[in-house]
Amino acid sequence: MQLRKRLIAALMGVSLLPAIALAGTESGFYLGAGVGKADAGDLDDGSTNISFDGDDTGWKIFGGYNFGFIPLIDLAIEGGYVDFGKPDDNFGPNNLEIDANGFDLFGLVGVNLGPVGLFAKAGLVQWDADASVNGQDVASDDGTDPAYGIGARLKFGSLEARAEYEYFDIDNVDDVSLLSASVAWTF
Repeated sequence: MQLRKRLIAALMGVSLLPAIALAGTESGFYLGAGVGKADAGDLDDGSTNISFDGDDTGWKIFGGYNFGFIPLIDLAIEGGYVDFGKPDDNFGPNNLEIDANGFDLFGLVGVNLGPVGLFAKAGLVQWDADASVNGQDVASDDGTDPAYGIGARLKFGSLEARAEYEYFDIDNVDDVSLLSASVAWTF
């Protein structure tokens, strides 16, 4: 009797393997879009330090390719455009506003837990920013810097809902980040 129970349990476990393998993210191209809260912190160019704490609505579009050759593991490459909105902050009687956007490229690795997945990503952002004080342009800068992110996703067939936090390690600016909710479609 004991052997029969073990055999039935083993057969049930083996029968679940294809379902577990298919529970991962689909292999292929995907496109998505998201919106959320963009933050920027203190500005420091080495000679001037400006206390800044601004946020605005940010948005992004992205696309990538998921390599689905390892069950339960996501490996992907993802690129996109991110617009940080126009975070602003008052210092004294003046209002400082930063208009920033960029293009990013990430390597993504994740774990699938059925329809739910967790992921982390690392890459680069090529950014461009313009600053204005009281509506008058005062500075412009651009560069390429590291970027990182973590997130969670929920799959509904080819449709995916994401929540993620991305940090952009931009020189001269503390705490540039985007906390967003996105949707993506795998083709």
